[in-house]
Amino acid sequence: MSKYRIFGVELSPYSMKVLSYFRYKGIEHEWIVRTPRVQAEFEKYAKLPLIPVVVFPDDTAMQDSTPILHALEQRHPEPATVPDDPVLAFVDALLEEYADEWLNKAMFHYRWTYPENQRSASRRIARVQLIGSRFGETPVLRNLMARMVARRVRARMIPRLFFVGSSRQTARQIEGSFVRLCALLEVHFNSGRPYLFGARPSQADFSLWGQFQTIITDPGPGRIICNGHPCLSAWIERMPSARSEGEWEKPEALLITLRPILQLEIAGLFLPWSTANAAAIADSRESFSVTLQGLEFAQKPQKYHARSLAALCEQYAKVADRPELDELMRQVGARPYLSR
Repeated sequence: MSKYRIFGVELSPYSMKVLSYFRYKGIEHEWIVRTPRVQAEFEKYAKLPLIPVVVFPDDTAMQDSTPILHALEQRHPEPATVPDDPVLAFVDALLEEYADEWLNKAMFHYRWTYPENQRSASRRIARVQLIGSRFGETPVLRNLMARMVARRVRARMIPRLFFVGSSRQTARQIEGSFVRLCALLEVHFNSGRPYLFGARPSQADFSLWGQFQTIITDPGPGRIICNGHPCLSAWIERMPSARSEGEWEKPEALLITLRPILQLEIAGLFLPWSTANAAAIADSRESFSVTLQGLEFAQKPQKYHARSLAALCEQYAKVADRPELDELMRQVGARPYLSR
């Protein structure tokens, strides 16, 4: 095998994150839609029933999108997707983790809370699951099976909302965070910069885009993005064919509009939630609650994220230019959560 293979689906934000990275890097790959037809091959490589799965040319496989990008960056360093400034490199990692673990709540919440989004997503998932099946041979049978599969998808996914922290109690926080992030990113991109850190995409671009590209396909949140956020919408449209248009910007210019995101979203929501989640895992609790910006947020703890938070804190401790990063994290209120 001479090229990489990616098992994924376009409705998966993590699949889109990895696929867009491959395309930007120009890495030769085969995109394999995960359907029942390829399930046996998928299970040969997958340790968990999760996507994406990337099979390397040596027939080894990886499943977690962030380590996948880190491994590929080592193998294919150009064009670089990590800013060369050590402070910005950590901010990039912080935004990537925020997208994967916090913004994903908005994606899941909007998709499986509201009926119009439930119907739209479940029908699209059903169509993917029926690819290559004998039920696609006639339109009548195909439509009948698609409706049946869509009902099963909704029945399976809606009860999982609590696992990501989505509930009537937390809806205000999740939706408020999403609306605010859209507004903050609109301001950040309104300067004319094509990507988060300047004229080339970073790993945080791919991670955030994976979530936004998935969110925008659902009717409700899609309207939120498209109404009043032309610069954010242009970035979403740009990312599938992302290319390097120059160099990274200087931190002084970038942080003018990134600082509010770090303060309100990262330090105000994501890191307090993440720290409480890690404490719940350490105490073997079945659920936990944490006060975020004056409101209680409750959910089941997520084991994986406790590990990824530890990795983020370890990365913070190893940053070469610590005094400058320490001061930035102190100013935005994030330092207590990272200095562990």
